[in-house]
Amino acid sequence: MKENHYCVIMAGGVGSRFWPMSRNDRPKQFLDILGTGRSFLQQTFDRFACIIPVENILIVTSEAYNDLVQEQLPQLPKNNILLEKYRRNTAPCIAYASMKIRKRNPDAVMVVTPADHYIGNVENFTELINSVMTYLDGRDEMYTIGVPPTRPETGYGYIQYNRKMEVNAGGHSGFKIKTFTEKPDRNLATVFIESGEFLWNSGIFIWPVKTICRALEKWLPGIYEAFDSCHGIYDTESEQAAVDNAYEGSERISIDYGIMEKTEQAWVVKASFPWSDLGTWESLYIHSSDKDSAGNLIRTDEAMLSETTESIALSQTPDKLVVVKGLKNYMVIDTENVLLVCPRDEKKFKEVIAELQLQDLKRFQ
Repeated sequence: MKENHYCVIMAGGVGSRFWPMSRNDRPKQFLDILGTGRSFLQQTFDRFACIIPVENILIVTSEAYNDLVQEQLPQLPKNNILLEKYRRNTAPCIAYASMKIRKRNPDAVMVVTPADHYIGNVENFTELINSVMTYLDGRDEMYTIGVPPTRPETGYGYIQYNRKMEVNAGGHSGFKIKTFTEKPDRNLATVFIESGEFLWNSGIFIWPVKTICRALEKWLPGIYEAFDSCHGIYDTESEQAAVDNAYEGSERISIDYGIMEKTEQAWVVKASFPWSDLGTWESLYIHSSDKDSAGNLIRTDEAMLSETTESIALSQTPDKLVVVKGLKNYMVIDTENVLLVCPRDEKKFKEVIAELQLQDLKRFQ
């Protein structure tokens, strides 16, 4: 492990796409949706703890989830949990983490990652991350990880890259970035794939801390100044109040559009491992390899399914028998106080969430 290598895990999201299993007080990143015995956050931490010292791993999350992070990662130093009072997208989040790391170690190279993505072939993943981080020691470039697309997915962002501008980044091919496109429609996504110039945007970034701080100063000066003003306060008792003020005055903007699409220092390296952000029940179904012979994804202690195909049956209640008969393409999700029976269709599911928000049912969100 290299002392100059740091990891920042972004774990502040509040998602409704895995409702009713995911709730406002315990969102997706804190759940064991894959049935591995570890939450998404814990699995992400485990992957990076193999190559980065634990004391160099930082979690950025909402102040509402401080206790959850400490509960799930008790080995993490408490001052490595960075709390956001306001949600301002990824640029302020990354500015905060980068400048805190810069104070601790101005020679640091850092990787920034979402907390709630699926990564297959962890060995390939950690090899790529470690190789690119080592390559960036002493360099002045910024990298992101792009995933070769396998279908015209409309739920992901896309990165267009220049195939003629290629470098060897620690044994992996790096390409100059042209553009970022957020969640295209199906027709445009199909054009992207057919062109051979686009990758899915994984949301994973790697860069020297000096490089990202200079980029923030140039392209997002308001955000840079807000968090740079806290330099002498990081890792003191006054940090939280100062950071709250910095967030309050910061604009909402992603790091992709705020910096990576503007700078000439942005490169992308292709992923050599399976990846998904598993953002919906549908994506969980698609990527699960343990479906039964009828195409059913079953995550219960006891289940009896008959005349049922291509459906999801999930229960959080131990020793509960789930009986489903005569359904096709359905979701049956059983939690402590909600039972959801809904077609396995994202449009129908979104209608359920919209109705939930319109009615006086906030206690179930």
